[in-house]
Amino acid sequence: MAFRIAQALSTIGKLALAGAIGASIMAGDLAAQQKQPSPGSAKAIFGAATLPTQGGPQPFGFYAKGCMAGAEALPTDGPNWQAMRLSRNRRWGNPAMLSVLEQLSRDAAKYDGWPGLLVGDIAQPRGGPMFNGHASHQIGLDADVWLTPMPSQRMTAEQREALPFTTMLQKNAFLTINPNVWTPAHARLLMRAASYPQVERIFVNPAIKKKMCDTWTGDRTNLGKLRPEYGHDSHFHIRIKCPPGATSCKPQAPVAAGDGCDQSLAWWFTKAPWAAPKPPKPDAKPVKPREVMVSDLPNACAAVVAAPSVASVRAATFGGVSAAEALSVAPAAEPAAANDDELPDVGPIPDDKPAAQ
Repeated sequence: MAFRIAQALSTIGKLALAGAIGASIMAGDLAAQQKQPSPGSAKAIFGAATLPTQGGPQPFGFYAKGCMAGAEALPTDGPNWQAMRLSRNRRWGNPAMLSVLEQLSRDAAKYDGWPGLLVGDIAQPRGGPMFNGHASHQIGLDADVWLTPMPSQRMTAEQREALPFTTMLQKNAFLTINPNVWTPAHARLLMRAASYPQVERIFVNPAIKKKMCDTWTGDRTNLGKLRPEYGHDSHFHIRIKCPPGATSCKPQAPVAAGDGCDQSLAWWFTKAPWAAPKPPKPDAKPVKPREVMVSDLPNACAAVVAAPSVASVRAATFGGVSAAEALSVAPAAEPAAANDDELPDVGPIPDDKPAAQ
């Protein structure tokens, strides 16, 4: 592209950042560095909820500051998807979000040569802040989809916990796509997801965005929906608009016009996004981070916390009771690979920016 990416890369090379910041920049589990949330904090309260509220679906607040009522669970298995990391209990979402995942799984298999989706975190049963891994995913309108295609066999629950992520980045290179991993089917999958009118943004690693800018030769109308963000090298993050009639949902500003292959992308290939934070002034008083409380969220979230639960996961599964059959599949012929460090999704708010290594 002609937006000075090459110049930015040259500058970074001179600064020796390419060697300092490689594909492993997000490999450390930042979430593991977090302390256990205090009893009474919003993370502790919403993380302890195991079932959603009764009643109709309703998002309250913003993607990174809110909660939800009436969530439904994505079935563990569908014709073209498998839910991952079941023990996290984060496959809950607004039915509008689950409908998008169902449609994408079907369309990608039919038109794009993608065998099926591995679906990661959506939200907790009642949304709200998560203990680890995400700043957003709080109102049921965000979902993570792995960039690993679904295997032909149905994995056991244990295998879904152990299957490692696959980064699209090349080792020992700064924001460079690994040509041995990335395929045209990855590009088609992303653009298929971006084509849906209800999808507002798709967060991807800056290297993936650049790859799409440089190589996508099809209709570029929706390319601007692909937004570069920290992490997101082994999965992409779908965000949909507030559903019609969801008056308590706070929308995000629309993406800027254009394909996004401009200076806003070139910025990611400078040292600015990866610079260490400036040290505090010698006379500055230390600021102790304050945990988010339920009272910091929209007023409706207190009622969401106190509302009665549905009877069971089965009763609140997307698609009805018939879709909620228990996971019962034969083990794969070979055991799943050992788990590697999970790559945290820091969401659209880069408040967990990785330090240069």
